[in-house]
Amino acid sequence: MAIAILAPAAALAAEEHGLPGASMPLWWALPFAGLLLSIATGPLLFHHVWEHHYGKIAALWAALVIVPLALAFGVPAAVGAVLHALLTEYMSFIILLFALFTISGGILVAGNIHGTPLVNAGLLLVGALLASVIGTTGASMILIRPLIRANDNRPFNAHVVVFFIFLVSNIGGSLTPLGDPPLFVGFLRGVDFFWTTTHLYRETLFVGGAVLAAFLALDIILHRRENGAPKIKDPTPDSRVRIRGLPNLPLLAGVIAAILLSATWKPEVSVTIAGATLELQNLLRDAAILTLALVSLAVSRKEYREANGFNWGPIAEVAKLFAGIFICIVPVIAILRAGNEGALAPLVALVTTAQGAPNDLAYFWLTGALSSFLDNAPTYLVFFELAGGDPQHLMTELASTLAAISAGAVFMGANTYIGNAPNFMVYAIARQSGVKMPGFFGYMLWSGLVLIPTFLVAGFLFFG
Repeated sequence: MAIAILAPAAALAAEEHGLPGASMPLWWALPFAGLLLSIATGPLLFHHVWEHHYGKIAALWAALVIVPLALAFGVPAAVGAVLHALLTEYMSFIILLFALFTISGGILVAGNIHGTPLVNAGLLLVGALLASVIGTTGASMILIRPLIRANDNRPFNAHVVVFFIFLVSNIGGSLTPLGDPPLFVGFLRGVDFFWTTTHLYRETLFVGGAVLAAFLALDIILHRRENGAPKIKDPTPDSRVRIRGLPNLPLLAGVIAAILLSATWKPEVSVTIAGATLELQNLLRDAAILTLALVSLAVSRKEYREANGFNWGPIAEVAKLFAGIFICIVPVIAILRAGNEGALAPLVALVTTAQGAPNDLAYFWLTGALSSFLDNAPTYLVFFELAGGDPQHLMTELASTLAAISAGAVFMGANTYIGNAPNFMVYAIARQSGVKMPGFFGYMLWSGLVLIPTFLVAGFLFFG
C-alpha cells in the first residue's frame, strides 16, 4: 500500500525539475519494477534474507534511480525530484499510516462467541464497514483474532479467514481515502475526500454484497456438515465480547477530523523546503495526526497491545519500502506524463478507444490485474497518471474512469496474498493461530472461484 503515494509527488517532481519523459527510454522503469518484484517475491522465495535486509534491498533499488538521474540530468534535478517526492507526499502518507496502525493497535476486542454462519457474516459486515473508517489494516488487526477465536472449534474454518481477507482487508476499504492506500494517494493528489463515497458506493454494495452472500451460503453448508462430525472442544469458551481501549476511539475521530479540515480549510500559506512547497493546512494536519498517535501510546494499556500482538515490525517495513518506491517511481511518472510521446505509449493505447476516449473497462481490469501482484497503491498511481493526472478533470468529465481505476485497485488487491498489505499479515496471524490456511496458489484458487466471476459481472455492469 505504501507504494502508491509516490505518484503524485513524483509527477510534480518530473515537471518542476525538468525530467524529459518523452526522451527517457523504458529502462528507467527497471528499478521500480525490480523493487515491486522484490516485494512480491521476497517474503515467499527468500524469506529469511528479505526479513533481515528488506531495507537494504529497497535502498539499493532507490540508489539505482538516484545515481543515474544525477549523472544524466544533474545533481540538482535528481535531488530536487527525490526531495519533492519525499516531503510533499511520502511524509503525509506514512504519518497517517503510522497513526491508524498505532491507534487501532490500542483497541482490543476481548471475549469469545460461537462462530455460526450468521455471526461470522455479521463480523465480516462490521469489519468491511469499519475498513473505510480506520483503514483495511486497522480493521483487519482489530477483528482477525476475535474472528479466529469464534471459529477455533470448527474443523472447517480456513474459508472464514479467506473471506475476511476479501471483505475486510480489501473491498470494505473502498469508500474513503482512509480505507485503502490507493485512495489516500488520490486524496493527496487532489481527489475530494467524499468523492469515492459518492462514486463507488454502488460498486462496493454490489461486489461486497455478492461476496458476503457467497460466504454465507458456503458457511451454512459447511456448518451443517460439521454437525454430523465429532465435536471439537472449544479452546476459548464463550464469553461476553467487550471492547477495551476505548480512549482510542475519540483519537480515531480526531484523525478523520484533521483530514477533513485540511481538505476544506485553505489559508493559502506555505513554506518552501529544498524546492518543495508545503502548504500550512497539510503541515498542521500531519502534526495533529502524529500528536494523536503519540497520545494513543500514552493512554493505551500495555496488556491490550500485547493481546493484539502489536509490534512495530509491520510499520517499519512499510516505511522503508515506501521510501524506496517513492524514489523509484519518479522516472516512471515522468515517462507516463509524456503520454503517446513516451516509452509507455503502448500502455496508453491499451486503455484508449479507437476514438481516443478512455476505455473504462480496460482501466478497471488492467489496474486490478497489476494490483493483484504488484501492490495496489503504486498501480493506482500509474493509471491515475495514465488517465491524465488532473484530479479536477478526473472527478468530473472522467469520473467513470477514475471510478474504474479506484475500484480495480481496491477490489482486486484481494486476488492474492500480496495484493494489499493486510492480506499477508492476516495470513500469518491465522497460521500462527493454527488455522490451516491455503498456500499462495491455493488462495488464488479461492479468489478465482469467488472474486473473478464477481468482478466480471461488476466490470460489465458499471464500466462496460
